[in-house]
Amino acid sequence: MDELELEFELDPRLAADCIHIGDFPLCRLLLMNDANYPWCILVPRRAGATEIYHLPEEEQQQLIHESSFLAENLHDIFAARKMNVAAIGNMVAQLHVHHVVRYESDAAWPAPVWGAVPARPYSETELYEVKHKVEVILNGALALNRAS
Repeated sequence: MDELELEFELDPRLAADCIHIGDFPLCRLLLMNDANYPWCILVPRRAGATEIYHLPEEEQQQLIHESSFLAENLHDIFAARKMNVAAIGNMVAQLHVHHVVRYESDAAWPAPVWGAVPARPYSETELYEVKHKVEVILNGALALNRAS
């Protein structure tokens, strides 16, 4: 574990809005507590990073790898019409990448999800089901990483 990871702290807003699922080799995997959409967030565990280009090139590649793996698996597991993947950072400066599963029937389609409807926290049952599906993705990634 390097010094930047030791100094890493999750932004309080992300901590308040999300459920911690686990960690990829580089990124913390969060589930946004909004049952309107399956919505995950990757946060590189690097203190002070606010933009992708702040990461060393090897970590930029690792972020893209983890993001692509997550997006593909979310798409497949949740039968997405479209995956919205974005690193915006206007409200939370800490580098984080949103992965939102979109359907033509969702509350915001085809517009962006931000501010479209109020967040609806997961019920206990919904959270169990969605969290399990996302944990399967994470466990698959970690197994692949160990096999490499």
